[in-house]
Parts: sequence; structure tokens; C-alpha cells
Amino acid sequence: MTEIVKINLDNEMDLILAHKRSMKIAEMCGMPSSAQTRFSTAVSEIARCCIANGKDSMLTLGINVIKNTHKEIVAVLNDAVDLKKCNPEAFNYAAKLSGNIEYSFAQNYSITQLSQKVPSPGLLSETKIKSLADYFVYEPPLSPYDEIRKKNIELIALSEKLGESENRYRQLANTIPVLICIVNERNNVLLANDSFKKYVEKTFTFFDKRELSAFIHPDDIDGIIDNWNKTKKNKSEFSGEIRIKKDDTYIWHIISIIPNKTEDGTFNSWIINLVDINAQKTVSETLKNNSELKSIQRELENANSKLVFKNKELQQFAYIASHDLQEPLRKIMIMLSRAGEHLTEEQRKNYYFDKITSAAGRMSALISDVLNYSRVDNNVQVLSKVDLNEILNETLNDLSLIIEEKDAVINTSPLPVVDGLNTQLRQLFFNLINNALKFTTIQPTVTIFATVISPTNAKVTDKFHPVGHYDMITISDNGIGMDSQYSGRIFDMFQRLHERDQYGGNGIGLALCKRIIENHNGVLNFTSKPGEGTTFYIYLPKKV
Repeated sequence: MTEIVKINLDNEMDLILAHKRSMKIAEMCGMPSSAQTRFSTAVSEIARCCIANGKDSMLTLGINVIKNTHKEIVAVLNDAVDLKKCNPEAFNYAAKLSGNIEYSFAQNYSITQLSQKVPSPGLLSETKIKSLADYFVYEPPLSPYDEIRKKNIELIALSEKLGESENRYRQLANTIPVLICIVNERNNVLLANDSFKKYVEKTFTFFDKRELSAFIHPDDIDGIIDNWNKTKKNKSEFSGEIRIKKDDTYIWHIISIIPNKTEDGTFNSWIINLVDINAQKTVSETLKNNSELKSIQRELENANSKLVFKNKELQQFAYIASHDLQEPLRKIMIMLSRAGEHLTEEQRKNYYFDKITSAAGRMSALISDVLNYSRVDNNVQVLSKVDLNEILNETLNDLSLIIEEKDAVINTSPLPVVDGLNTQLRQLFFNLINNALKFTTIQPTVTIFATVISPTNAKVTDKFHPVGHYDMITISDNGIGMDSQYSGRIFDMFQRLHERDQYGGNGIGLALCKRIIENHNGVLNFTSKPGEGTTFYIYLPKKV
């Protein structure tokens, strides 16, 4: 059916409209006067029943094209009430006037349809049917009521369209990932979209410092307030970057403040929107940091190259100096020995032979220690499997004289096989065990113990132990120990914590141990208390 006109059936004036427009359509379709009267009267009877008993009643008049040789005028009355049950007489009368009437009622909704065959269907073309619809659009009002009703219908239709449009825009504003609010000149928040309310998780009613401080970073508040005041004063726009709090973190956003202009160009409010740019900001900062890091890396590489070169020079110098110094020193010691062969003890004492010989011996030991330190370099050496049990046995054999002399007690446990440099690890064990035997005033007791530590099992007394998989070897003694104030010095070159006449040594041994452990990518720590002894912790990386 092609719809021609619709009429809401609310009162008697609508009944008059229903009758007149039914007559007019019948007339324009070429029906005889008697047929026009019967059809329009039948429609009026059902329309009167709708007005008297119905609810949400609507009359629709149209043309139904069954085929080119069969066309009819149709009146459809919809209602939310069972009209036929309310007034069966009206339906009986309408059926007598118009032989074609159909009625149905289902799900609390009734449909009444009346139809009248058009006598000359060939004259009722599609163009003619369209002109009928246009006629009622532009038809002059039949009465003041009809004019008012038309205007009301237009206003209702416009209002519905505006409502639909507003709903679409509201839905769009609430679903886009942009925080939007409208603020007037008095700082009142007139409107905020759902994204804004959900993001800040607070009631936002006033665009001022107090309420903004609840979700904007403290360092950004003053800047936002200053620019907001300038924007209001100059009636201008503003755009900037701020951080908004979300789940105890701050997320970067772009804030835009735009005047909300009306059709006549005036405005008294501003649209404020905030767009998340945290990802872009992070990328930008990362690129900037990467650029700075690359520059720093280049500087470090240049500095490292210079250090490597200088280190090689120093190693070469230390080796040459140590080697060249040993030769004349050996000659001095030989000549001292020969010169003193025919001297009496009194003469040796008068000529300070013993002191000279002792000083020359210390100098020789010092040169040897410096030479050993300069040789400890792992840059060109390859690690191999080293059995620490063999290293320990060789070390104890080397120290057998001092062990026997001091009647030392050595407690050992099985040691692991590690990746390392045999010669350097022998130096490490020799220096640490030798120190344990040397720095004591009572019978020495040295305990050497090994275990494996991992990130999930690191129950050791060393609170500075590294995290990872390591073979840990401890060397403990009952010696004189040392105060914690010296903990930062004992691994430095030439550092001595005791007078030379109390305990021998040149202060290079522990520095050498530290360097050996660094060459093995390990860690060397210690704990010590005066009078209670010292424990050294050796950590060598373990493959898993």
C-alpha cells in the first residue's frame, strides 16, 4: 500500500478530518458520489469508535495496487484496544456501508481495514498516486484547528528528529575514547561525557584548581588554570599537554579548550576535550633517550678504547719496570752477600748489613707482586675446566712449611670443578690461605667449604651475595680479623692495616685476588670482626 495521509484520532475535530479526507481521496480517485459517501461514512464510524473507546488510535489512508486492472482505496485504523468488542454495532454498520471490511486483534493490538475498488484503475497511474500524497502535504488547512494540528505534527516530527540526532551525538560522545566536557564562564561544568566521568572516577562539577587537583598532576595544575583564565578573557583557544591520574599512575593527554559558538556567532561556554597521547609520548621519550644513550655509548666506547690502550701501556710499563728493576737488585743482593762474608757480627751491625739486606728483600718481593698483578689479564685467555680440589692440594703443599711451623689446623670439604684459569686460581687460593695463616696470634684454624647457591636457594651469611647460579667457596679463619671501617680499603693496591713489623706483606695480595675474581666474572666478598677472624666468600658463575 502506498500511504497518502495519516491522522491521529484524538477528538471530534479529528473525526471531521477523517471524514473529509476519506471523501477527498475517493473523489480524486474518480469514485461516484454515492461510493464516496458510503466509504467515508464507514471510515467515520470506525474512527468515532476509536475516539470514544480506543487508545493511541491512528488512521492511515492509501492506495493499494493489486495489479494494473485492480486498484483500491484502503483505510487502515490501528488501535491498542479491542474496538469490535467495545462497539460491535459500529462495525456492523460500517460493514453494511462498505462490503470490504477486515478486523483482527492480537497481542493487545487491533487492525481494522476498509477497502473500496477504484472504478477506473487505468487512470490512477503512479504519478497520479504520488500527486495525491503531495496534495495532502500542501493542502490548505480545513480549519484553524487543522492548521494548528498540522504545525503540531510538524513540530513533533522535528522534535523526534532532533531527539534522534541528539541521541546519536550523545552516544557518539559517550563511546569515543576522548574525554569531553562543556564549561561556562563561571567555571560550571554543564556537561561531561561518560568517558570523562568513568576516567576520573569523581563527580566533576566545577572547573577550578580544587577539583582539577583530584586527577591532574600537581606540576600541571597552575599551567592549566592560567591558560584557562587567559582563554576566557581573550575568548580564544588553547592546546597543551597534561598528565591525568589513572589507577595510581599519570597518563599524558592533549587538552584542547575551544569556544562553543552558537549560530549567531556568540558564545558563553567552552568545549574542553582531552585525548590520550601516552603511547606517542612514551615512544618520543624512548627515541630521545635512545639518541642520548647512543651518544653516551659512543663517548663510553671512545673512553673505553683509550682506557684499554692506557691499560696496555701500564701493563707493559709495569712488566718492563719490574723485570728491569729485578736485575740490578739481584746484583746488589749478591754483592751484599759477598761483602758480608768476611765481616764479624759487630761489623755487620755497624754497617747496617741486616737492614740493607731486609730492605732489598722487601723490594724484591714488592717488584714480584707488582709483576704478578700486571700479568693477571683475562682478555686473551680461554677458560677451561679446573678442579679446585687439585688447586687446594697444590696450595697446601706450597704452604706446608708455615702450616707445620704454626701447627695450623686445615679443615676442608670437597670442592667443585669450575670454568677458570688454573694459574690465577692457584694465586687466589695461595693468597687467601696464606693470609689466614699469617694474620693470627693463636694456633691457626682454616676452614674451606663449598656449596651451590641459586636465586631460590641462597641461605648464606653474606648479605651482599650476588643473585644467580654460583659455586660459592668460603675460606674462614680464627685470626685477628679487622674492623668494618676498613671494608672499603682492603682490596686497594698497597693497602696495609697493620705495621710492617707486626705482619709481613706489601698490600697487593687482596687486590690481586679481587682482579682474579673479576677476570672470572665472579664476586669476592668478606665478613670480619676484630679478634674473631675473617671469612672470604668466593662466587664463581655456574652453568645450569
